[in-house]
Amino acid sequence: MARYLGPRLKIIRRFGNLPGLTSKIITKKPSGQQASNQKKLQKSSDYKIRLFEKQKLRYNYGLTERQLRKYVSEARRKKGSTAFYLMQLLEMRLDTIIFRLGLAPTIPAARQFVNHGHILINKKKINIPSFQCHPTDIITIKNKKGTKQLVEKSLANPRFSTLPNHLTLNTKLLQAEVKDIVIRKDLSFEVNDLLIVEYYARIA
Repeated sequence: MARYLGPRLKIIRRFGNLPGLTSKIITKKPSGQQASNQKKLQKSSDYKIRLFEKQKLRYNYGLTERQLRKYVSEARRKKGSTAFYLMQLLEMRLDTIIFRLGLAPTIPAARQFVNHGHILINKKKINIPSFQCHPTDIITIKNKKGTKQLVEKSLANPRFSTLPNHLTLNTKLLQAEVKDIVIRKDLSFEVNDLLIVEYYARIA
C-alpha cells in the first residue's frame, strides 16, 4: 500500500487527531456519522480493532505498509518489548525528529525538508527521511534564506509545549543535538502499540 496523499481532514475524522499528519484538529463534538463509526469500532472484531490502531500509526508517521512491516520485523529482533522498540524506531527517524524539534509543522513537511537536502547531520547532507538518528548526532539546517524563513515560521507556532528530553535545540544557530534514545514518556503519539504488534503476529 502506497503512502497516503489524499485529504488529511478525512483521515483525522476517522482516526482522531494525528499530530504528525496535520496541524488541523477536530474540536467539534462527533457528528451523527462519526458517533456511529465510534460505536461500530467498539463492537468490532479483535482483528478490526488491531487494524484500526495499525492504520493510525501508518497515517501519523506517513509510512507505507511495506515500511511498517520492516520496522516491526526489526523490532522483533531486539530483546525486550517489541511494541516499544517499534515506536522507538519510528521516533528516531530523521523526519520525525525534525518534526519534534518544531522545525517543521508536520512529518510530511519534515520529510520534504529532508528530501530537498536542507538538513545536515554531523556536517554531512542527509536526504533520506527514514535515516535513523543516534545519540551525539548534530542536526543543522542549511543557512538559506527561504529555508530559514520556513523554519522560523514553524518555530513561532510550536505544536508541542516542550522539547522531549532526548533532544536539544539552539534556535539562534538552528542547530540541534540528539542527546539520547527516546524513552516511552517522550513518545509523541499515543497509540496502542501492543495491538499493532499483535496485528502483524496474527497475519504472519
